[in-house]
Amino acid sequence: MGVQSLVRGSVAWDRLEAVARAVLDRTDREVGHVRFIEADNWLSTPFVVDGEFFVKVISRRNSVVHAVLTTGRNLGAVTAGTEGFFEHVASPYEMARRELEATRRMRAAGVDAPEPLDVFEVDGLGVLVSEYLDGFEPLDAVGPDRAERLAPGLFTELARVHDAGLAHGDLRAENVLVVDDDLYFIDATSLQEPSETTHADALTATRQYDLACALAALEPLVGAGVAVDAALVSYPATDLLGAREYLGFVDVRPDHDFDGPALRGEIDHRADGEAG
Repeated sequence: MGVQSLVRGSVAWDRLEAVARAVLDRTDREVGHVRFIEADNWLSTPFVVDGEFFVKVISRRNSVVHAVLTTGRNLGAVTAGTEGFFEHVASPYEMARRELEATRRMRAAGVDAPEPLDVFEVDGLGVLVSEYLDGFEPLDAVGPDRAERLAPGLFTELARVHDAGLAHGDLRAENVLVVDDDLYFIDATSLQEPSETTHADALTATRQYDLACALAALEPLVGAGVAVDAALVSYPATDLLGAREYLGFVDVRPDHDFDGPALRGEIDHRADGEAG
């Protein structure tokens, strides 16, 4: 059993069956086909209903893991010189509801994301139902040549998120789905609403953190130079220098594995070139 499966835990079959039955009832179906999928995910148990609905089941254990990860992320933000900007939610249902709302906001900004359809609670489990993207591949499964071709589009979409005053908060290769060379963002996390006095600083910090995560996700696929060049299509070097300060924080997360010194070196090289 992998570390993520151990931490995520398992939900008893009778509880999952109750969730599947609720999904069928809420979509006006008497019977349906349920297919469980193995996802690189710490925070839910996913399955697909009738090849049409993607269902995330969030347990109390998932909520506890989310609290631990949130605390670590906020400590990292403080270490990078800003206040923590991640918000923990108190219940599995609230986790599901916040993701639904974050995804709706991204879609309203013109960012491709699976359509969120429903959120509800069954036996203490939070349940999020979204559109299922048939034939998707996570970004880290497409191969290096295709990943290099798609890399500039990743930052174009991320810039669209940021230009709308939003942030993703948990950008990893597993959270970017590829369908016919279109990129879809999933698993947007919940960020604290900044106060009036910290609004600009908070938006800048979340933007830089997202950039650091995107660079960390791409570097193992395409190399540091290609990743930085792709980011510079949509972001100035000053933004990448800000993101550089978060790379050490991202590097200690268990769900990122990248060459931090190579990325820092490439960012410094491009910044020096612009300054020259």
